[in-house]
Amino acid sequence: MSWSRCVRPGTVAAVLALATALAVPACSSNSSESGAGGTSSPAPAGHGPARNPYLAADKYAVTHLDSSQSDTFDDPVPPGTFHIDPAQMPRVAVGPVNIITLAATDPKYRWISSSAGVRYVDVADGGFKEVAGMDAPGVAPIPAPALDSVLNQNFTDVAQIKDAVRQDWGGMNWTRIANGVYSLVDKDNRVYYTTNDSQLYVFGLVNNAKPEDGIKVIKHLDLKPFLGTGTTATGLRENVVGVNLTYDGRLLVASTRELLAFDRTNLDAPPQRVRFGDDETVSNSMSIDEDNGIYIASNKIMRKIVWTGSKLSTDEADGAWSSPYDTGRRPPAVKFGTGTGSTPTLMGFDGKSDELVVITDGADQMNLVAFWRNKIPEGFQQKPGTKSHRIADQIQVTAGLPDPLPEFVQSEQSVVVDGYGAFVVQNIGAGGQPDRLIDVLANGPVDTPPHGMQRFEWDPAGHRWTSVWARGDVASTSMVPAVSTSTGIVFVNGYSKADGWEVTGLDWKTGETVHRTIFGQTNLGNGAYAIIEALPNGDLLFNSIGGPFRAKIVK
Repeated sequence: MSWSRCVRPGTVAAVLALATALAVPACSSNSSESGAGGTSSPAPAGHGPARNPYLAADKYAVTHLDSSQSDTFDDPVPPGTFHIDPAQMPRVAVGPVNIITLAATDPKYRWISSSAGVRYVDVADGGFKEVAGMDAPGVAPIPAPALDSVLNQNFTDVAQIKDAVRQDWGGMNWTRIANGVYSLVDKDNRVYYTTNDSQLYVFGLVNNAKPEDGIKVIKHLDLKPFLGTGTTATGLRENVVGVNLTYDGRLLVASTRELLAFDRTNLDAPPQRVRFGDDETVSNSMSIDEDNGIYIASNKIMRKIVWTGSKLSTDEADGAWSSPYDTGRRPPAVKFGTGTGSTPTLMGFDGKSDELVVITDGADQMNLVAFWRNKIPEGFQQKPGTKSHRIADQIQVTAGLPDPLPEFVQSEQSVVVDGYGAFVVQNIGAGGQPDRLIDVLANGPVDTPPHGMQRFEWDPAGHRWTSVWARGDVASTSMVPAVSTSTGIVFVNGYSKADGWEVTGLDWKTGETVHRTIFGQTNLGNGAYAIIEALPNGDLLFNSIGGPFRAKIVK
């Protein structure tokens, strides 16, 4: 594998220097905008969130990559077209569904957070090798041959998928893929991992100096006693959604109807609690600001809750607030609920201009919504059509699709934010299965995959959204997109009959396709609800449904 024929003008100096060293020629651009192919001009939003000192690293230590849930990374994935056979790449076979490969405190290693448990991986010297692993207690792992016996099939209908899952994967359903969705690694190299049965496990190495000695459970906590006994919109009992850490090290646990704050140094102590409405359901995680504002959305209400250092507060005097937003129906595919499919993402960090938190809402044809994160500017008038004065602005997402828009334009992914730029995908294609595990296997190879994505920019002078570009011709099935800020490329995972599965990279400024890593028809190219990542040398770290692998696109 090698770089493709060319590097487009305007990419950052580091990538151009590497391209020059490899004797890669520049290619022409048909864009009318000067500097197409490079990063956008520095946005007046600051450089992103402050480093959370209680996380293992600045990036990748928590799902959605940092405390603000920005889905941005610095690693310089190059432009070009690359053909990769996943079966030939170094891979850890685990799953199905591997949400994120998390940072360890030692950059030579990474933690895999999988629906089956955790793994510790050596990523040094271009490698990707399992050093230690531990299945989540009570989980029956799927051996690699059984994983691949399903993923290597060329399905032509949903019945075949159901039969394969029943026979080779023990008939597992979507509840299994709730394991480890929102997890984190702390500064002590410990993984906080939750299961679909509302168990919290803290995993750590037996010997930090010798990882091959294995992994142990440092702490186990049954969270069910802290939860209500009601049922959610999916018909299940209230359950745990995910975890995060405040900037002073308090462990936050989100459930479907409440927020818990534990002392991470004494998990046996009773937690602080905030209960949401009995008619609400939370299905996504939370973002945290450096002042310990906690941003969490149910299927009806967007909230800021404040950790004061001694308690969780919903008091406006402490800076807390709540706001309704537009909701709709549950779509037939990919998405789980009737409200937002987004973990809230923070925007604006310079302390001088607009400070926002953004989501896509639950309207059948969704909007991108920005809420004032802190004080509402003096004289600000509520925007027509919005549900509250707290909403700074909202704009309909068309995702580049032609009129008339389809019945659903919706997303199960968080908003990618870089500076005052925002990027969203739409996930609703043809077909759809109530069991979302079957759904993500069918989405593309059997059912027509969803297409459409759009890039927006926040105007702090006018307090409003504007659309920058949209691509209705690019597929994005269920994987969380992410952007390389060093190369100015935003990445999605999709499927086409012609080329199979691929990672497509679009120029952040123009929307032009500048990167393709083509995996082919193997379902190992399906990122199934996971997040796209990269490694410092520019290789993709692809969190496949059949286990993460290192896509070696750079020699």
